[in-house]
Amino acid sequence: MGHTGVESEVEAVWRIESARLVAALTRMVGDVRLAEEFAQDALVSALEKWPEEGVPRSPGAWLTTVARRRVLDRWRRDERFRDRMVELGREIAERDGQAEFDAVLEEDYGDDLLKLMFVCCHPVLSTPARTALTLRLLGGLTTDEIARAFLVPEATVAQRVVRAKRTLARKKVRFEVPVGPDRDARLSDVLEVLYLVFNEGYTATSGERWLRPELCEEAMRLGRILAELLPKEPEVHGLLALMELQASRFRARTGPDGEPIPLAEQDRSRWDRLLIGRGLAGLRRSLPTDPARPRGVYSLQAGIAAEHAVAVRTEDTDWHGIAALYEALVRRTGSPVVELNRAVAVSMALGPGAALGIVDALLGVKSLADYHLLPAVRADLLERLGRTDEARSEYERAAGLTRNERERELLLERART
Repeated sequence: MGHTGVESEVEAVWRIESARLVAALTRMVGDVRLAEEFAQDALVSALEKWPEEGVPRSPGAWLTTVARRRVLDRWRRDERFRDRMVELGREIAERDGQAEFDAVLEEDYGDDLLKLMFVCCHPVLSTPARTALTLRLLGGLTTDEIARAFLVPEATVAQRVVRAKRTLARKKVRFEVPVGPDRDARLSDVLEVLYLVFNEGYTATSGERWLRPELCEEAMRLGRILAELLPKEPEVHGLLALMELQASRFRARTGPDGEPIPLAEQDRSRWDRLLIGRGLAGLRRSLPTDPARPRGVYSLQAGIAAEHAVAVRTEDTDWHGIAALYEALVRRTGSPVVELNRAVAVSMALGPGAALGIVDALLGVKSLADYHLLPAVRADLLERLGRTDEARSEYERAAGLTRNERERELLLERART
């Protein structure tokens, strides 16, 4: 295998192993900054040695061993580091340190990964910081990869990651799974980050590409890990089901030149039936066992995606059922964006006239003032009602608000026809 091939394999191993390694190291040293530093040292060693020595049979164990040695080296030479470890309650005698670290690293790391997720998505961090730190520490992405995915400068991402780790240290955020009343809120924070990452990949807010599948894949990978760690949490399964059902349409969502293809015009034979099957199974797991308990917001959204997934043709879609699910979602969230989506479903179930009043009632909502989909939906309704001049004006306004080049082209094309 050539040098480039080995580097590619190192990168692949890092994507798989980095989260486990950083999580175990965080448990040992009590600081995500130090944990990532030790893990990165192991990665540098791999990049230096594997091209010459070959890829080891157990590359993950190799990285773990190197990282452990780095921790022990620091322990032996740095008095401040020893004091910090004692302060954190990690009293490791130098003589017995090797055995102690071996025992720690050989423990089941599932709980550590869960703790790391909660740390990365802690409410003391801003949403952009949570997203960047999650992709960095749990996804193993470089700052450059995160920056390219979100179309922001690499320096901005690097700054977010550094500040996030400093904030966690300054606030003394504990490496733990929250318990009690705080747990549901904190889990909601974790799910929100995964949802935001997936959505940015599913419909990019800016740039020239309509889709960024790499972000969707990463969100689904982390969602599957979370579902394995929290198998009894309905909303975890609801989010994963939603992502898999949405991702099943990837191959049909764009044309040969990357142009967007609306749902009604997609070739449904190109939808991924395996992902649909997985999504439907996850949806069933997201349903509450207690009939008195309301469905979660992700479960409701997955239910909407499932109605589309099971319809063989566009005209087979149960729009009445979708509208009812959106109505339940509006009651749960109070979101004007969800209300706009409900209007679309109502227009398909009862006609554009029935939906126009819902949309018009949203025109004065301040949070939707610059939301391009509001005039886009209104334009579609007006066009279907034969009010073409008004529709054209709304399509043009929507095109002026979107930051995605592909979407702008689609909207301007609708305005011209």
